[in-house]
Amino acid sequence: MQKLIIEEDCMRLVEFFKLLGDYTRLRIILELKTKRCVGELAEKLDMSHSAVSHQLNILKANGIVKSQRQGKYIYYIVQDEYIQNAIERCKTLFDKKYCS
Repeated sequence: MQKLIIEEDCMRLVEFFKLLGDYTRLRIILELKTKRCVGELAEKLDMSHSAVSHQLNILKANGIVKSQRQGKYIYYIVQDEYIQNAIERCKTLFDKKYCS
């Protein structure tokens, strides 16, 4: 039973890191410390609205970001602050040990 739980945890982590392994999605997540609409993200990341929207839909479908309509705009933010914290901790780890 314990082995199955470990395998399930590993598979969930693999899927999570696959989502973060995409350069565009990671950049979007890093910008979503505060609520932003597609247009703001597209301008900040120098990308098309459709490219940003596509990646946001993937992140939303996987529970990484959530959206909220305000008037005619839809704003996005990271679903859980722990996601941002995990990314920051990984960055610190690689800054210290793995990147020269």
